[in-house]
Amino acid sequence: MLYRSALNRAIDECMEEDESVVILGEDVGRYGGSYRVSEGLISKYSEKRVIDTPIAELSIVGNAIGMAIAGLRPIAEIMTENFSLLAMDQIINHASKLRYMSGGKMTIPMVVRMPGGVSRQLAAQHSESYETLYSSVPGLIVLSASNATYAYYGLKWAIKSNDPVIFLEHELLYPMEMEFKEINDFDPFRAEIVKVGKDLTILTYLKMRYDVLEAEKDLAKKGIDAEIIDLNSLRPLDIETIASSIKKTKKCVIVEEDHKTGGMGAEVVAQIMEKCFFDLDAPVLRIAGEDVPIPYNRKLELSVIPTPEKIVSKILKWKAENGI
Repeated sequence: MLYRSALNRAIDECMEEDESVVILGEDVGRYGGSYRVSEGLISKYSEKRVIDTPIAELSIVGNAIGMAIAGLRPIAEIMTENFSLLAMDQIINHASKLRYMSGGKMTIPMVVRMPGGVSRQLAAQHSESYETLYSSVPGLIVLSASNATYAYYGLKWAIKSNDPVIFLEHELLYPMEMEFKEINDFDPFRAEIVKVGKDLTILTYLKMRYDVLEAEKDLAKKGIDAEIIDLNSLRPLDIETIASSIKKTKKCVIVEEDHKTGGMGAEVVAQIMEKCFFDLDAPVLRIAGEDVPIPYNRKLELSVIPTPEKIVSKILKWKAENGI
């Protein structure tokens, strides 16, 4: 199944089951979505439920919050994570706090969907990853979908949740054909063990999942049997699955596309230090983006984010330096 088709199917089924589910955002209606995620929905559910909005992220999210308060289940689509900065006041000061501030009398059943990460030469204002910003906010649930199965089940769960969910996607994943698995006991907060291994735990999420899988082929040739875990949920974090893996392998690497300073990996490492310190045979290795705005030039763009080749070389260097 295509990644975007899994998202479309989730939205379609939720809208068919529940008339209170609506979707709003730039070009989500007649155009079918900037990434074709909402394609075909306006013909089935009309412009009353598939709402094209102006280019105004603050308004998109603000209207979604009002809809949620009034009893609807809105899905607000933001064209890219970079643009969500314009809606930060609504997301952080309103969506995340209103249930708490009302003593539980008010629920905010809404989803804010947005892609992030480096695509191909979209430059600094269209290529950032801001999952760390949202994962630091109490009151928000933050999910990251790297595959069609989680995109489908995770988004359906998010739409039916009574709390605000930030649902993160990646621009390069939309056209990808992926394996789709039927799941009977889906848990959105459970990390996925993508590959079982005994020598090394590699944690990752979103598009980096595929770079890590490519890197693993070369690591295997060098006799390194890596266990690969896709985090899936960034807030809350499935530290139990992570800890169980580290207890077995004694070594951990985190691969993320975000900038290294203050990135999601920093929080993951902090939790690992609290729970797994005595299980580790070496310091946790963080492989992340460089601390620079994302360049436009393709060679420069690739130079500032992890690639399969970089992942392999950094892991081999780290192993040599630590004698492991």
